[in-house]
Amino acid sequence: MTSTIRTADRHTVLVVDDHPLFRRGVRELLSLESSIEVVGEAGGRDDALELARKFEPDLIVLDLNIKGSSGVEILTALKDEDPSRRVVILTVSDAAADLSACIRAGADGYFLKDMEPELFLENIKHTLEGGTIVDPSMVGMLTEMLRTKAQAAPEVAPIRFTEREREVLDLIVRGLTNKQIARELAISDGTVKGHVKHLLKKLGVKSRVEAAVWASAQEH
Repeated sequence: MTSTIRTADRHTVLVVDDHPLFRRGVRELLSLESSIEVVGEAGGRDDALELARKFEPDLIVLDLNIKGSSGVEILTALKDEDPSRRVVILTVSDAAADLSACIRAGADGYFLKDMEPELFLENIKHTLEGGTIVDPSMVGMLTEMLRTKAQAAPEVAPIRFTEREREVLDLIVRGLTNKQIARELAISDGTVKGHVKHLLKKLGVKSRVEAAVWASAQEH
């Protein structure tokens, strides 16, 4: 477990992976962006939870396969302690079951480790601004899984949204960050966060990713 002193006015990131060499590579890549600071590295569940409590990072980058625990278990523990924590999964797995488990546990993004470094950095920046990213190769898979789940679910009353909630949901589907949504609708970032929180509660989901895919599935 390693940590650094937090610097003000920069986005903070915690990297969780059981391979020190890979953690170092992610740290060095993120250090290329002046607006991002890696405040800690963890190799397992206990260290991850301890550093998350200590630094309250803006984003946690979490490997899916960690010795002695699973990424889903760590993700669940992080979200149970604080549902507002933003966590993205960085993994080699393109298995549908892993993607589904992570999204339903509240992951705010799902990245494959074979992506180009420049794209990874752009995705991290987008997520830090409140956006959501699922690897493009897996979006269709996730949409189909959630559509199948919706079709198998018992008949329930339609979910009713306010006009503003519908506008926010549509912009989430388009991939806009909280700041971009605020500018688009001429409202504050805090108001956007409030609408997003209410949307997730109404939909019974844990992340913007699942909310976006749910909305997309309703259109097909």
